[in-house]
Amino acid sequence: MFLLPFSLFPHNAKDNPCDSWKDERSAALSPLYRWGAMLFRDRREAGEQLSAALRVYRDRRPHVLAIPRGGVLVGYEVAVALRAPLDVVVPRKLRAPGNPELAIGAVAHDGSVYLDEALVAALRVTDDYLQAEIAEQSVEVKRRMLLYRGDRPPPSLSGMVAVVVDDGIATGSTMIAALRAVRAMRPAWLVVAIPVAPADGVHRLHAEADDVVCLYRPPVFYAVGQFYENFAQTTDEEVVALLRRREAELEGGTGD
Repeated sequence: MFLLPFSLFPHNAKDNPCDSWKDERSAALSPLYRWGAMLFRDRREAGEQLSAALRVYRDRRPHVLAIPRGGVLVGYEVAVALRAPLDVVVPRKLRAPGNPELAIGAVAHDGSVYLDEALVAALRVTDDYLQAEIAEQSVEVKRRMLLYRGDRPPPSLSGMVAVVVDDGIATGSTMIAALRAVRAMRPAWLVVAIPVAPADGVHRLHAEADDVVCLYRPPVFYAVGQFYENFAQTTDEEVVALLRRREAELEGGTGD
């Protein structure tokens, strides 16, 4: 198996603010591939390794937004390394009829909906099913937003670097929904950061973010969990605890 560090910048972007960082990015990534394979012990280790690839953003005062639940464990490590605030963006997968593991789209916390139109058409998903699924997942999105963020206003991202983190992607539907919701908040630069994803899933993110950072693109991909030794389910309590911890670190001056 031959693996390469992976970082994409818009091929046709003008005045790309990250052009001068490419050599540093490659240097940061190269140790991760020394052994030609990767297996994360857990999400914390994945976050630590992802942080090395994102170090070029540390002085740009980024804002880290993690996708719950598992992405928050990864995002916390990234936020600490980048000396950044940690918040959440909450999309929910829209499940295919009869196959709840297959995503046919996603709904985000701002009510926006992303649909994989080709898959919806191929599966002949009815509009009635879609509307019911969107409504059901929207209820869960609202529950999580209230639990994780309370009544706090959304972060002000205008003119900032926003880094959206998850513990991995499969189809990319939930990440696309998350990126579009964050893009609507008008950051100056939008980064997606993931430890592992299939190549086709990563490809779909090119049009959604200004920089795509993915540590590992395995040629055979069944599920994100296969690349973690410990992929235990993250609880709501863990998510809330990490968000509060990061907030306290910044307020107390220990998080830089």
